[in-house]
Amino acid sequence: MSQKTLGLVHTSATLVPVFAELCSKYLPGIKVFNIVDDSLIKNTIACGELTASTSKRVVNYAASAQEAGADYILFTCSSIGPAVETAATLTGVPVLRIDQPMADKAVSTGKKIGVIATLSTTLEPTSDLVKRRAIAANKEIELKSVLCEGAFDALMSGDAATHDKKVGDALKQLVNEVDVIVLAQASMARVVDTLTEAEKKVPILASPPIAMEYLKKLLTDGTD
Repeated sequence: MSQKTLGLVHTSATLVPVFAELCSKYLPGIKVFNIVDDSLIKNTIACGELTASTSKRVVNYAASAQEAGADYILFTCSSIGPAVETAATLTGVPVLRIDQPMADKAVSTGKKIGVIATLSTTLEPTSDLVKRRAIAANKEIELKSVLCEGAFDALMSGDAATHDKKVGDALKQLVNEVDVIVLAQASMARVVDTLTEAEKKVPILASPPIAMEYLKKLLTDGTD
């Protein structure tokens, strides 16, 4: 059996080492390569939405990754998720958005689902994804979406402490209102680690490890 290749498409160079570590842990023996273009997320934030031109470029990156030899392609940014789904219909190999396995797990875990984000451009597509995956699973859910105002700007300005406090406070409130929480951005996962076990009253899901578990089944076991 020939060695499988995973193509990763990132919107930030900071994600390359993060996913290198995850791939070595979950996907030993799988060849991995990276494509990075931070203008995809910068343009999306600047426009306040995912535009047609950015979506077209996402589709082109999927085609490029396939041409580079990818047997499977993972886009690691939630904000461009809708474009990734379009790419999946136009590409000759499977294309996955990072948060789909997480959304499926949330839907199977509970009825009241919380989605939390620091960017509206990420909150909306992630919330929409959870709703659609619930419909696909034929399950009724109640969705509560929470935007941590000012947290992203704080992080970008180098004030990680303010970001972490805003996200932490929002999480502590949300755990009392839902059955499971979805982190729309993987960068928020480190805040979860600062919560006490008593404060983690419900499962809090981050997309990267769940996506890696999903890919492990797909690429090493050949099961979906």
